[in-house]
Amino acid sequence: MRFVLLGSGVFAASLLVVHGQAGVPSSLPLPVLVAIAAAAGVAAWQVQRSWWPLAVVGAVGYAWLVMWPPLMVASYYAGLTLNKGRGIAAYLGGCLAVCGISVLVGEWQDGLRRLATASLGNAELMALVVMGLPLAVGLWVRARREVLEAARERAERLEREQVMRAEQARAQERARIAREMHDVVAHRVSLIVLHAGAMEMRAADDDTARSAAMIAGIGREALANLRDVLGVLRSPPRDLVGADPAAATESALRPPPTLDDLDRLLDQTRALGIAVTRHDEGETRPVEASVERTAYRVVQEALTNVHKHAGNAGADVRIRFGTDVLEVEVRNQAPRSPHEELPGAGWGLIGLRERVELLGGTLRTNAEDGGGFLVSARIPA
Repeated sequence: MRFVLLGSGVFAASLLVVHGQAGVPSSLPLPVLVAIAAAAGVAAWQVQRSWWPLAVVGAVGYAWLVMWPPLMVASYYAGLTLNKGRGIAAYLGGCLAVCGISVLVGEWQDGLRRLATASLGNAELMALVVMGLPLAVGLWVRARREVLEAARERAERLEREQVMRAEQARAQERARIAREMHDVVAHRVSLIVLHAGAMEMRAADDDTARSAAMIAGIGREALANLRDVLGVLRSPPRDLVGADPAAATESALRPPPTLDDLDRLLDQTRALGIAVTRHDEGETRPVEASVERTAYRVVQEALTNVHKHAGNAGADVRIRFGTDVLEVEVRNQAPRSPHEELPGAGWGLIGLRERVELLGGTLRTNAEDGGGFLVSARIPA
């Protein structure tokens, strides 16, 4: 649309010039003048593809009829596109040749045409206004565009470098955390597994042997999960770009826990002396794997907190299947007797809330009358 308007403007201005309204009147018939102006307009319309046809029409029209609009537009686009140095020099040479031819034609003709171009001062002024000034404007616009483009490329390069430095820093921090977890946590859990195995071998009764075997099994499972988590920490961050963080983390765990594994978790908790009762409500149906994993983690974290903070208090686990939601509740009773609380990092419920909210759900935790505690999650399914 912009070049259509440009072509129309060049046609109208050229017609006014050759007809004598904005330049030197011509003795040619009106249809011929309209055809010449139309040729200039069409060349201006196609100037985006190539400005050489417009320059040729402008040179012939200026030397013959002092038709300056097409040559002015061509000079501007020459400044935008020509290579600096040799190209500009060649174009200026062509402009001088056109001015010389125009002076000769002006000498040959009489009247207003002679006053317009035959005079040296008038010829120089016309050349400056029609060719020199548009060429200078085109060069300035081109230089400005090049500066802006260079600034844009520099900004993009700096942004890419900043992103790369940030990714490198994250990768180094992930590797450091993985090393610390391996050196501290994995070492301690390995010692627990070894001591439990030795206790099982030297147990004096079957109950002690079963307890030691259970501890060793839980420790081995913890080591396997820890190994998977360390693998996620050491994986390149770009492998997780665009993926759900919880899903990306869980995808590295083989196999991921689901609601089918919930009974095994409850049995392990009962073996620790905690009376756990499971209640299923609603029609059991398949739900998304990420929802099942999150529900499993809710129960796991809640029972871990029961063991840490409530000792051997009983707990109720309720799984409720709704039409479009899965609700998980873990409610424990008040501690039956004073006990020593196990140490904790304090981030369990925070991480659990983040995991539930990633799926669009809500997590509610609150103390109840009588000393109990409730953990309730509502997950869209």
